[in-house]
Amino acid sequence: MEHEPVLLPRPREIELRGGFLKPVPGRFVLLDGAPDAAAARTGAIVQEAVGRLGARWEMTAAAGRSPRLLGAVLRIVEGGGPAQAYRLEVTPERIEIEAYGAAGLPHAAVTLRQIARQADPDAGLPCLEVRDAPDYPRRGLMLDISRDRVPTMGTLRQLADLLEELKLNELELYTEHTFAYRDHREVWERASPLTGEEVLEFDRACRDRFVELVPNQNSFGHMERWLRHPRYRPLAEIQDPDAWGPEGEAMVCRSLCPLDPGSLALLEELYDELLPHFSSRSFDVGLDETLDVGQGRSRRACAERGEGRVYLDFLLEVYRRVRERGRAMRFWGDIVLKHPELIGELPEDVVALDWGYEAGHPFAEEGSRFAAAGLRWFVCPGTSSWNSFAGRTANALANIRSAAEAGLARGAAGLLLTDWGDNGHMQPPAVSLPFYAYAAAVAWCCERNRELDLARALDLHVFEDRAGAMGRMALDLGDAYRLAGVEPANASALAWILLRPSRPFDQEPFASLAAEALSAAERYVEEVVGRLGGARSSRGDAQLLAAEYRLAASLLAHACELGRARIEAGRAAVEALPASARSRLASSLGLLIEEYRRLWLARSRPGGLADSAGRLDRLLRMYRGS
Repeated sequence: MEHEPVLLPRPREIELRGGFLKPVPGRFVLLDGAPDAAAARTGAIVQEAVGRLGARWEMTAAAGRSPRLLGAVLRIVEGGGPAQAYRLEVTPERIEIEAYGAAGLPHAAVTLRQIARQADPDAGLPCLEVRDAPDYPRRGLMLDISRDRVPTMGTLRQLADLLEELKLNELELYTEHTFAYRDHREVWERASPLTGEEVLEFDRACRDRFVELVPNQNSFGHMERWLRHPRYRPLAEIQDPDAWGPEGEAMVCRSLCPLDPGSLALLEELYDELLPHFSSRSFDVGLDETLDVGQGRSRRACAERGEGRVYLDFLLEVYRRVRERGRAMRFWGDIVLKHPELIGELPEDVVALDWGYEAGHPFAEEGSRFAAAGLRWFVCPGTSSWNSFAGRTANALANIRSAAEAGLARGAAGLLLTDWGDNGHMQPPAVSLPFYAYAAAVAWCCERNRELDLARALDLHVFEDRAGAMGRMALDLGDAYRLAGVEPANASALAWILLRPSRPFDQEPFASLAAEALSAAERYVEEVVGRLGGARSSRGDAQLLAAEYRLAASLLAHACELGRARIEAGRAAVEALPASARSRLASSLGLLIEEYRRLWLARSRPGGLADSAGRLDRLLRMYRGS
């Protein structure tokens, strides 16, 4: 191997030495020290790596009297470097891994596996030395499981494997109503929630991969899935019946009333049931976007004491209950950032989560406020996948990169990538994978990964595509949104065409759309997704991955077609389109909905599917005039 191998993330230091180690059968992997979970997991990954080159090495905890039989030596060197740091050396004789903390061992083994993935079986592993350590000690992913899409257990296990591969060490499953609380069945009975037994099982699977599964339960705003039910409606900030839509669907009513003792009593009950299922001592309580607080039952208190003070008082009550249960509280920082004079009153052991999802978000400015108060805080960029169908590549990469840079400059304690599911989580899961990879890379070592050849790294270590087609295809498809010529915040204009079909087409963002731009976008989508025919992925779910990307492309193409039809009809309403156009569109969308439902069930539970697909069903009814 003449060139540096493509690794994901790229390590801090790597030196090619020349020569090769040809793994031969009959060697051993020595766990030099107590054979704990880290050593055992590392040994298994080393076995997998050399197995790719045709050798089977047994694990042993004894050095023996024949050093030449030791193909790999794994050891922890206490105090030798920062936590999670490691040194990996491949010589013509053996593999040596030294870690300066338990988690460093599997990180090193994953690097070895990625090197073996690219090695010539006839030559063997290239001789080299890697010295590596992460920028951020905490590098995580938060996946939304409350906007309809709840993953199957198989999907979650696959996700844990991916996080290990990317050296991410935290996972949060964003929860509003999708944990099966025993005494609250009406809230989750149609959602196919995670049960306590499933969380216990998944927590163990994450621990085995040195990923911390952090409990998450939003606890103030975003409670509309609870408050729509008569049993919980008395706890709502807004009691006005006009605030509720058809069949009790919450419109502006989303927050618990911070003055109602019942709000805290409900949270205590939820925490007591949820938290024992997690080994993590951290707990994310949300508390974001309490946009209706001060508009209902707390209006007078907010007028007298200030909205910020009412919010902070409730936060402190939640904090006390989290501490009583032996957990460290995390919360979204958007509301306190609107009241910076109160930041200094936050408890010193909370973790503030600073989120923002556009390329130019002021992470540095906001993070400086938390840092000045002596608080720990995380930067929280996003995948930009939601409200897009295929992602928004340029925005996502810029958003993630700027978050990582600002966090390092201002002393953030971690980076938490968010993958939301607004409006039915309609983006297929595959769409977010490139952004998981890039966030993991810059969180590990920003300087080395800022300009990473992401397409090539994806092909090797995520899509496992021997033809090198899928990585670039995925990134390019995620740039289709830019060809529309209109870029609304937090969404793609192409997605809004399908998700907001009742909005007049002479209003923004639609008023600025041009038929020529939509035609160009459609041609671009067809060309990009056509490259899938040349892909040669060896993943077990390769066909499913390809189908998910084809679905995303088809939804974008349908949006282009509908947008053109409305423009050519004088920016008419969908129902006012010519019957021939509506018939053609209905036939196309009907097939897409069938495929949407099929692919949903391949990775996600049935609960939530009717709600998510219902957004497309509504458009289909508009086509059919029913």
